[in-house]
Amino acid sequence: MSSQQHFHFIGICGTAMGAVAAGMKAQGYVVTGSDANVYPPMSTFLESQGIRLYEGYRAENIPAEAQVIVIGNAISRGNEEAEAALERKLLYVSLPEVLKEHFLRGKRNFVVSGTHGKTTTSSMLAWLLKSAGVDPSYMIGGLPKNLGGGAVFTDSDITVLEGDEYDTAFFDKRSKFLHYLPECVVINNIEFDHADIYQNVEEIKLSFRRLLNIVPRNGVALVNGDDAHVRDVAALAPCPVKSVGFGEHCDVVIEQVHYHPQGASFVMQGESYEVPMVGEFNVRNAAMAVNAARFAGLTPEQARAGLLQFEGVARRQEWKGEARGVTVVDDFAHHPYQGARLWVIFEPRSNTTKRKVFQTELAQALAQADLAVVSAIADLHKVPVEERLDPDQLSRDIAEFGGQSWYLEGVEQIVELVASKAESGDVIAVLSNGGFGGIHQKLLDRLRSTEN
Repeated sequence: MSSQQHFHFIGICGTAMGAVAAGMKAQGYVVTGSDANVYPPMSTFLESQGIRLYEGYRAENIPAEAQVIVIGNAISRGNEEAEAALERKLLYVSLPEVLKEHFLRGKRNFVVSGTHGKTTTSSMLAWLLKSAGVDPSYMIGGLPKNLGGGAVFTDSDITVLEGDEYDTAFFDKRSKFLHYLPECVVINNIEFDHADIYQNVEEIKLSFRRLLNIVPRNGVALVNGDDAHVRDVAALAPCPVKSVGFGEHCDVVIEQVHYHPQGASFVMQGESYEVPMVGEFNVRNAAMAVNAARFAGLTPEQARAGLLQFEGVARRQEWKGEARGVTVVDDFAHHPYQGARLWVIFEPRSNTTKRKVFQTELAQALAQADLAVVSAIADLHKVPVEERLDPDQLSRDIAEFGGQSWYLEGVEQIVELVASKAESGDVIAVLSNGGFGGIHQKLLDRLRSTEN
């Protein structure tokens, strides 16, 4: 009986792991888990579900009666519990495998993929469906403001998933999205990323080809028709393909686009839509979400109404505050800002940006800002010396490409410099995928301390 089967999650306090663990408990399974970082709100949420948690990783944490060990993506060889699972010949699986067998099989699964825009587009799609009364399940790698959390499992036959091309686990190097039984796939764009596991963009494209190979004939792939890599990947796909973009060659053309300070409006297939987020990139995100929602059965009116109510995603163009006339924004660095003097404060933190693979490209991109500040690399010891980005050289290269730049190692140095030079009307975009030492609040506090 399912009520007797025992699952033990290694790395249970990750957002996705915790959500799935809670979902398994709700289905009647016995669930336990361990993590190096057991703290609220995830710990209190899991404990409220009746899940026993162990802090730290020790072989004895695995209950003798545990039948299935779920090993998180962040877990590597050398982890004591993972080693114990291997030595004891226990049945171990990845999180995507658990999703596939216990939550996705038999469902209509909408997988939103691509190098950029996955979180925003999947959040938009989940909200469009929810606002229309569908109440979908969803698993999103961010915090959509309309939805209140990144993962929920409901009784709906529709599931929205952010489809990550990153590998599944230390024992399964396939992309996570290959486990998701997709009926509808969105491919926003394809660029070289994840330099820690892929050698080049062709390897990434192979994973996306494999994704399209498992979309059924009654499904659809919605692809960016303006992206050469995406067109190449979709060219021989065995499933129905619909291209979406600004180019006249696209099956669905985005046209009559008008940008304004609070968002943008556009027309698609004779229907007008408005998205309350700025920039061309978000028009593309919205267009993909609307097309996927229409495939799910929504009317243009339902999609239009939901889109107008979309509140965005934490850490994507998120307004953090204003002081001394200066606006501080938190962002993952995909969007332009116009009409203001733009500062970018860049922390090389992701597995790709910590590496020198984009040494020149980063300089070219950051030089487009009015003023740029580059910080020290986060967790420097995790990248071999010969592979590391040179942040000091990056700052000098930004200047060579016509920008104005500083390299400063610490958060306090950065705060002092920016606060001393920022002027009323400036926008400061902090570009990092981590906490960056609480720099957003420190900037606002320092700016306020010098207000007249």
